[in-house]
Amino acid sequence: MSQPMTDKSKTLSTNELRQRFLDYFRERGHAIVPSSPLVPQNDPTLLFTNAGMVQFKDVFLGREKRDYSRATTSQRCVRAGGKHNDLENVGYTARHHTFFEMLGNFSFGDYFKREAIQYAWDFLTKEVGLAEDRLWVTVYEEDDEAADIWLKELGVSPERFSRIGEADNFWSMGDTGPCGPCSEIFYDHGPEVAGGPPGTPEEDGDRYVEIWNLVFMQYDRDADGNMKPLPAPCVDTGMGLERIAAVLQGVHSNYDTDLFQRLIRAAAEAVGGSQDLDHPSLKVIADHIRACSFLIVDGVIPSNEGRGYVLRRIIRRAVRHGYKLGAQDSFFHKLVPTLVAEMGEAFPELKRKADEVVRALRREEERFSETVAQGMKLLDEVIADLDGDTIPGETVFKLYDTYGFPVDLTADIARERELKVDQAGFEAAMKAQRERARAASQFGSGQAAAPDLDVETEFTGYEQTGHAATITHIFRDGDPVNGIGAGESGVVVLDATPFYAEGGGQMGDSGVIESNAGQFRVEDTQKQGAAAHAHIGTLKSGQLKVGDKVEARIDERRRAAIVRNHSATHLLNAALREVLGDHIAQKGSLVAPDRLRFDFSHPEPVSDEQLTAIEDRVNEQILANVAAEVRHMPFDEAVKAGALHLAGEHYTSEVRTLRFGDFSMELCGGTHVARTGDIGAFRITYEGGIAAGVRRIEAVTGFGAIQWMRDADARLARIAGLVRADREDAPERVSQLLDKQKKLEKEITQLRGRLASGTGNDLTSKAIDVDGIKVVAERLDGADAKALRDAVDQLKNKLGSAAVVLATVEDGKVRLAAGVTKAETRRLKAGDLVNAVAGQVGGKGGGRPDMAQAGGTEPDKLDQALASVADWVRGQLSA
Repeated sequence: MSQPMTDKSKTLSTNELRQRFLDYFRERGHAIVPSSPLVPQNDPTLLFTNAGMVQFKDVFLGREKRDYSRATTSQRCVRAGGKHNDLENVGYTARHHTFFEMLGNFSFGDYFKREAIQYAWDFLTKEVGLAEDRLWVTVYEEDDEAADIWLKELGVSPERFSRIGEADNFWSMGDTGPCGPCSEIFYDHGPEVAGGPPGTPEEDGDRYVEIWNLVFMQYDRDADGNMKPLPAPCVDTGMGLERIAAVLQGVHSNYDTDLFQRLIRAAAEAVGGSQDLDHPSLKVIADHIRACSFLIVDGVIPSNEGRGYVLRRIIRRAVRHGYKLGAQDSFFHKLVPTLVAEMGEAFPELKRKADEVVRALRREEERFSETVAQGMKLLDEVIADLDGDTIPGETVFKLYDTYGFPVDLTADIARERELKVDQAGFEAAMKAQRERARAASQFGSGQAAAPDLDVETEFTGYEQTGHAATITHIFRDGDPVNGIGAGESGVVVLDATPFYAEGGGQMGDSGVIESNAGQFRVEDTQKQGAAAHAHIGTLKSGQLKVGDKVEARIDERRRAAIVRNHSATHLLNAALREVLGDHIAQKGSLVAPDRLRFDFSHPEPVSDEQLTAIEDRVNEQILANVAAEVRHMPFDEAVKAGALHLAGEHYTSEVRTLRFGDFSMELCGGTHVARTGDIGAFRITYEGGIAAGVRRIEAVTGFGAIQWMRDADARLARIAGLVRADREDAPERVSQLLDKQKKLEKEITQLRGRLASGTGNDLTSKAIDVDGIKVVAERLDGADAKALRDAVDQLKNKLGSAAVVLATVEDGKVRLAAGVTKAETRRLKAGDLVNAVAGQVGGKGGGRPDMAQAGGTEPDKLDQALASVADWVRGQLSA
């Protein structure tokens, strides 16, 4: 293990080091910029923020201007999904993490190589006191300018210097665009650690660890690979906080630093009992609590897709490692206070949302426990009815897709029971699901999508419902054509249109495109390419050709209904935040003519009282008849003004905002009412959960709300008629009938229990004594699974020392239940007993040593199989 190089470095905690870095660059003219969220706000190409430069991407590309030309950050990063995925290595290596902080300094056309190199070297050798002879420097093999700065100006020893090829020391944002050489600084942990210097065959060892990377954005590469100097070259640097903390604290592993050691000790305490603090599972838990907590802080909720799926996977991985250490109860959420104590000062948002993080983690832990219980129940039933020794791939997929039961957990259980998993079948089921999803993404009319078009349709639908236009393109079955005739379906593109193309949850417009020669009925409008509006439909009469002059008219009645629902969605979003809290984040929406649907993050069901309050707040705004105010402004200005927007959605530098007084302000490109009074009325029709931590509200407005109330009244009248009561008395009458039904169901259950008990009394006389153990193997045709198990338990209790097998046949399938009294489980296992019978009737099963179940497909062999039980028991006892 290496040791700190100076007395100065001994005193630096991780928190002190972070602040020391930021202060160092602030003193050199850099603006300290807060960490951006882990969900990139303006880059849908990334799953998570994975580097310090992500929030400055548009600045580097020249699309955005800031009021500073040099900046410094400590950026929160996650690498646990997609291309950048370190998840499986976490806990088992010294430096892999799902969550980490990247310290960085940036220049946007200000300083370049000389200053960036000098800043880095001075910080490491003077500010935090690392010995120069422990640092190794690399440059891009063709970057003589950087080499001269290091060797001639700073005097770095050539013996600690390497030139590295393009694969490692040349950075690019993509195949084209900004790019440039890199220079890296490595720390030498000493000869006692295996590994060689960078650029040597032994470089994969742990002796030399990269601690700082300097990227010099110097060129603009075109499609042919030619590179031209950028007019304003930039600097992007990054130094992992965890790595440099380990170096300065004199430890080889990041997990031995102060922050991680406190989290590891908290994890050991949370799982219960004394633990080996170097156990990989504790490192996994300590790492994962950081990633999970900050993902939740930044609005990610556990779910079965996208970012939510990655979060769920990390949480469940941590929980499973806790189980490995002997955790009996929920424990993961108990680490949040320790994390807040360690990182809450640097990231106040963690402190503010700590309670929300605890609730989300506890809920997911409990859900995972339920998932395991539900999945085990289904898996036991499948295994009991299994024909062969392989769990079907469709079953594995159902467990995974429907119940969230991990595939690797299914495989573990299969191995324990000496079964196989049909992995190929599982992959086929997954592939079929992906194909169904792709098919569902086609245009709703079944019309194939037109190719992406590099044209822009002028949208006039904010102000107009009809507009003169020219046909620029026509497609039939995805292929460009010059024209279409009566009865043919296709896609028509215009140079200008009042038809809104589906986007932001709002459905596309329908209507008519008409010329002197033909009438085209538009069934839907979709975006095609970057800005073309694709009008999808069928030519009802005549013909249409490219170049025709036409009149495009939307279905005004349908648009008006959509507009009412869309504006009500904005009011609903604001009301939800007001009633339930600022943690509410939109997770999806649908704005249709007949209803609106709004999905949002919330940890628990919305109560009836809360729904009433939400509904009242929306209707209050409708009655206030507030005017809609539309403004166009820079994205950052809109966000600072409080405009709500979707995390991860891509927005242009100039955005459209919609405000309803002081109640609601959002970024939105959709169509809306002129005043809230135009909505008419708002009625919530449904509230429910669609995923862990995600709720859905459906509602109606205008005439839809009126019709909903009429339908509800009609349903109440019908119920009143069925229960022979007045409308006012119908609820009480229904309650009485339900009470009566519950009493009858209870009586039925009791009768079944008596049946099982009575049958048990009869069967005791049929017990056979085998070396002091009472053996019963009989049929109970007509009994369901519960009655079968109850009868087994009754017999075990009455016989004292017993082995019991009971069977029933239903719909040509055999169902078996076996039990062994506790004292006899040392010599006899219920699972072995039930399988001895099941194997003779074409089945297999399993369970606990004292109770097991199985199934079979050959009922004609059941009597003979039951007759063999006494001999089987005798053979087991004599073995």
